[in-house]
Amino acid sequence: MLPWLNLGLHSTSVAQVEHVQHMSSYLARLVASGVATSRSDLARVTRLARSTVSQYLAPLLRINLLSEHEGAAVTRGRPPTVLSLNPQAGVILVADIGASHGRLGVADFGQHFIAERAITTHVARGPEAVLADVRNEFHALLQQHNINADSVRLIVVGLPAPIDFATGTPTHPPIMPGWDNYPLPSAFKKDFAMAQVLVDNDVNLMALGEARCRPASQCPILFVKVSTGIGCGIVTHEGVLHRGVDGAAGDIGHVRMPDHNELCRCGNTGCIEAFASFSAIMSKLGLDEDAPMPQPDSSTQIAAMVRTAAEDIGELLAMLVHFYNPNVIVLGGRMTEFGAEMLAGARSVVYRRALPLATRKLSIELSLLGKRAGIVGGVVLGVEHVLSPKGLQSLMISQQSVASTR
Repeated sequence: MLPWLNLGLHSTSVAQVEHVQHMSSYLARLVASGVATSRSDLARVTRLARSTVSQYLAPLLRINLLSEHEGAAVTRGRPPTVLSLNPQAGVILVADIGASHGRLGVADFGQHFIAERAITTHVARGPEAVLADVRNEFHALLQQHNINADSVRLIVVGLPAPIDFATGTPTHPPIMPGWDNYPLPSAFKKDFAMAQVLVDNDVNLMALGEARCRPASQCPILFVKVSTGIGCGIVTHEGVLHRGVDGAAGDIGHVRMPDHNELCRCGNTGCIEAFASFSAIMSKLGLDEDAPMPQPDSSTQIAAMVRTAAEDIGELLAMLVHFYNPNVIVLGGRMTEFGAEMLAGARSVVYRRALPLATRKLSIELSLLGKRAGIVGGVVLGVEHVLSPKGLQSLMISQQSVASTR
């Protein structure tokens, strides 16, 4: 289980919540955060009567989102009754789909992973082929662990593309022909009719996963992925994922850099990912991006090229440091297979170019989660969504639909 979830408690008060699903959501978030673990705690924190607390807890217990059980034994009297998020409330499926490779995960609502699997994706094949493979792999994982597809409450998908988060659709993805405006949520409905589907940029999920596995005090965080493309996920000081008004925040791979005119796949020239991404470096060496890493006698050349590319990326990061003043910059993606060169190149430029006030607390590090960052972030996004008023309402409706068909 991760150290913390951002549950929106800093911006929620009893006076702001009026409807049942809002109040039930508020109580669920208090329980999940550990602020209140019993009915008495909830009454004390919210200043509501015990009977009112019980009224708003009832739907949460009815759909098994919360469980109530005896706590640790006490010296005298009955053991206290404890409330907690119920891991058995259902499962969350996560697909972190990269340009050529991806990772799938199955987790419970307690954020415990039940299964994981690496997959080959190759998004250029188009959405139908890729998503069919993902669905088949999900079914195989569920079958291996004797989990019924009706237990799936949420599916989270990460893609290397600009995403309209409200609709779950990619928008003009440069490296994904055929994916523009493709309705991803509907692609999962036939197999998982009761599940909500969330789609986000893959780097956003990585940033969220990385932020939640670190102390909350390390926010704000910038997560920079350098692989086929270059992207950035932004987690604010409050621990909130920043997508921007249309979901385009952090699309730094298409920032034009001075003195460069390489043609980018987006159609423009001079974009940083056209000359400093891992795929660009492998192309310069005449190697396929998916080929096995070269033998040690030639890796020195690659390491030198990674160092140069990291310095170019460092120029861009120095500007972001002044603009956003993060506490930590986390580097992830395929390029970090040469972690020492990546760190050395980026740090040398950022600390030289950015002013002391912006860098005195700044740390530039490699990802703690590595290849798992995306699926961990997907589970976090899923749990935080389910506990929101909107997510809770959808969960209640889906549970009622399941009950009515039995």
